[in-house]
Amino acid sequence: MAKAGITLDGEPAESTTAMNPLLGLAREDLVGAVGMMLRETAGRPAKTVKHLKKFTGEVGRIVSNRSALAPDPKDRRFADPTWKTNPLYKASMQYYLAVRQGVDGWVEDVQLSARERAQASFVTAMVLDAAAPTNSLIGNPSALKKALETGGGSLIRGLKNAYEDITQNDGIVSQVDKRPFEVGVNLATAKGSVVHKTEMMELIQYAPTTESVHAVPLLIIPPQINKAYVNDLSPDKSIIRFLAAGGIQPFMVSWRNPGPEHRDWGLGDYVDQLIDAIEVICQVTRSKSVNIAGACSGGITAATLLSKLASRGDTRVGSVTLMVCVLDPQAGDSEIGALVSDHGVELARRRSARKGVLDGASLSRTFAWLRPNDLVWNYVVNNYLHGEPPPAFDVLYWNNDSTNLTAGLHSDYLDFYKTQPFARPGTTEVAGHVVDLTKVTQDCFIVAGVTDHITPWKASYRISQLIGSPNVEFILSQAGHIQSLLNPPGNPKAKYFRSETRPPADIEQWLGSEAKAHAGSWWPFWLDWLRARSGAVKPARKTLGSKAHPPGDAAPGRYVFD
Repeated sequence: MAKAGITLDGEPAESTTAMNPLLGLAREDLVGAVGMMLRETAGRPAKTVKHLKKFTGEVGRIVSNRSALAPDPKDRRFADPTWKTNPLYKASMQYYLAVRQGVDGWVEDVQLSARERAQASFVTAMVLDAAAPTNSLIGNPSALKKALETGGGSLIRGLKNAYEDITQNDGIVSQVDKRPFEVGVNLATAKGSVVHKTEMMELIQYAPTTESVHAVPLLIIPPQINKAYVNDLSPDKSIIRFLAAGGIQPFMVSWRNPGPEHRDWGLGDYVDQLIDAIEVICQVTRSKSVNIAGACSGGITAATLLSKLASRGDTRVGSVTLMVCVLDPQAGDSEIGALVSDHGVELARRRSARKGVLDGASLSRTFAWLRPNDLVWNYVVNNYLHGEPPPAFDVLYWNNDSTNLTAGLHSDYLDFYKTQPFARPGTTEVAGHVVDLTKVTQDCFIVAGVTDHITPWKASYRISQLIGSPNVEFILSQAGHIQSLLNPPGNPKAKYFRSETRPPADIEQWLGSEAKAHAGSWWPFWLDWLRARSGAVKPARKTLGSKAHPPGDAAPGRYVFD
């Protein structure tokens, strides 16, 4: 164990939908920001001339082989040694980098508001990412080598991959080879049964794998975005299997993938479903309390549930775990947040209200274009130019198994961004009560990821100051959004940071002097934390469900296939 040392290593971006893309990036705002930039440029030509001179000077150095421009070492687009050894390709790369450097400096120098600058930077970056020489066959030396080595076979395979994406994948470049995976066969295979089913959800009880279990069960609340089986992905990454092997009684909600006819389902309806689920779990297990765990938007639902139960004096929830979750999204939390305007929020609300749902495939597409190098062009090069299949990766398979979001719930999430009910306790009515997390006193375990671009870890940290719990654990995992969750023991590179005391209000104080680095996965530490809050050990029951709630469909249920 050592001090954090404040070295938080980076990782590639992940393609996972979450709160940021829900907030609304209006095309009109982006176009307007570009128009404002052009007007400012026309009105102040001296700045344009200044940057053109710098660019022309750099081009002169490129032509005379005196330029020192080089890509970021982490930029995998230019990893092929040809970019260094071949003068023509080297000059092409440096010219591209010079254009990018010039445009970035130009945008930074133009007099725009912070939001307009962020929007203009986003648009210009998207255009320049698309114009990278690596995205064309002639400009990509590794693709040309592959074509020569295969006698053109890679190009034929690339055309076949493109045709399949056009005809079978809604014109979106495939991020995963789905063929090796099948839910219920090699994904989501933990034994269990649905013990309660409604129009909105299935409640799954998982079979014990130990002779004895802790008396207090755990309810896992997944996001309404993407499907619940991420918690039981493959046997080696299954949170469900890990908990059951540790003597915990896991239950999990599987939300129904809604259609336009479910447009009115809002956050209050989802919370009421969870209250019913708690009642069922208590009856099935004969426990007076239930621990809960929620991730991402499921954490928002869990926090709202806790606040509502506290307002009623209902003490059936014993402890809460909130993973990669943001309860008070702010514009400065991420690059994406800086792009969002009130106009964009209202446009997003109207669009989902018109359709009845926020379409999962559209949401995935939108998110991909927020990080195009990692989530679009990387696959264009691999699938089309190199003619290779996309990777067969279980996390990507799950991520591409998208779900819709009802217009009602989407609108509620948009209201959260505007009204900040968790950050302003006692001011806003949500889900049939006035939200006040300061009245939530259950022990709280918070997990965030160092390189999480979806729910930035410093935003997740703020939960420790919003909630009234006297006992709060904050775990910072050295990983991204999904890797923070699917973090089983055995990864030699895994580590996490935590402090021995309740996290202070000053995040820099926690990071600089209180947090210490621990090698390995945080799962074993969480399991010990849960066990200490899960009551006495008792013999495991041989059967699932109860007389009032008999076992139905086998896990993972039926809603997971919608």
